[in-house]
Amino acid sequence: QVQLVESGGGLVQAGGSLRLSCAASGRTFSSYVMGWFRQAPGKEREIVASIIGSGRREDYVHYVKGRFTISRDNAKNTVYLQMNSLSPEDTAVYYCAADTVLGPVPQYDSWGQGTQVTVSS
Repeated sequence: QVQLVESGGGLVQAGGSLRLSCAASGRTFSSYVMGWFRQAPGKEREIVASIIGSGRREDYVHYVKGRFTISRDNAKNTVYLQMNSLSPEDTAVYYCAADTVLGPVPQYDSWGQGTQVTVSS
């Protein structure tokens, strides 16, 4: 029910920055928990950051905390991931996801197509 369109990926040198964007459909976007995930070759998909509907609470995996910032603009139905101080270990396909279920546990039921982030050394 939710279409997610990602943009902003690309090639960047170590220490550089990228800003990912995810535009979402849905009249109730402001109620969705949104998350950014990533998957490196040969590895399982992992969550990077999440943000609740109001944007008042953010959570990060420890190894990106202080470098990455998730934010959202509910008026534009868009969620962002600002990535600073990138390292080659951040190289992965990054996915935007939405939890529209809003149950007692996270259930990311809608996913974007993924955008490649490559960090060169």
